[in-house]
Amino acid sequence: MSNQRIVGASTAWAEALDHVSQLAPIDRAALIIGERGTGKELIAERLHFLSPRWEQPLVKVNCAAFSDNLLESELFGHEAGAFTGATGRQIGRFERADQGTLFLDELGTLPKRAQEKILRIIEYGEFERLGSAETQTVNVRIVAATNADLPVMVERGLFRGDLLDRLSFDVINLPPLRDRQSDILELSAYFAVKMSHELGWELFPGFSAQANTALLNWSWPGNVRELKNVVERSVYRWGDQNSAIEQVIINAFKPSNSSRGDTQAPLENHAYDPQSQTKVTADSENQERALKAQNFNEAIAAYEKELLNQALKACKHHQGASAKYMGLSYHQFRGLYRKHRQ
Repeated sequence: MSNQRIVGASTAWAEALDHVSQLAPIDRAALIIGERGTGKELIAERLHFLSPRWEQPLVKVNCAAFSDNLLESELFGHEAGAFTGATGRQIGRFERADQGTLFLDELGTLPKRAQEKILRIIEYGEFERLGSAETQTVNVRIVAATNADLPVMVERGLFRGDLLDRLSFDVINLPPLRDRQSDILELSAYFAVKMSHELGWELFPGFSAQANTALLNWSWPGNVRELKNVVERSVYRWGDQNSAIEQVIINAFKPSNSSRGDTQAPLENHAYDPQSQTKVTADSENQERALKAQNFNEAIAAYEKELLNQALKACKHHQGASAKYMGLSYHQFRGLYRKHRQ
């Protein structure tokens, strides 16, 4: 099992964990939905180890890590001579997961041919290795995860609707970190303690009030994975176990300020992936109104809401189109929409 433990007690996170505990004993396929970095693999592990299959194998595969042909070989195995370079028999992940759980990460990248074979396994428990006509039988619980909008992919003919029906007996929606603000400092301390130990420090000196404010004010578009990276980088660069860490280095590409106590201020963040470019901007009047809000968090919230309203208006309140208009994934957009709806 992953060496990362479950951290956090926010309402949104507690509800997700309760859902996992309720679903784990039910021997059906499960689908985990969440933005990148929200802990989908961690939740898949929890589903397995709380299930009656916990003593059996948990096998994982990232569907995006292989070409179409190699993915089929990884999932279903192959016989010698099945394709160029296949010099011997290979047992696939489904066979290795027999009686246990198979975790399919990045489900939205699954090619059509593999979708058809997985559908057959779910329905009949049968498949053939590549290059073989012999039918193999397995008993596997499938847990899948994605940040893609699978219903939209079904509408566009990119994903089989019957397979989605089989995989979505129940769907666990993981909250983004921006909806778990009360967990941020606990998670930060957890990652910082681990990094301090890795550095050989006797103790973690803690974060200063200034650093804690920076951690709380950032909206974490990369979620828990981004937080972990930022915390570990900040601890290692601080390099002094005898004084509280004052500098939180959110952007590794930005040169550090000359003053050691300065913290990178999260002024350029707009609550979505910084690699995407939003197509909407608030006019000067709206920016001024946002900046006159009582504090930083209110200013950011006002700005986000204005961008959201502009996108919805421009796209005639079609949420999928509005997400594209803003340069967001559908799940990022839905997170903002739920956050700011009245």
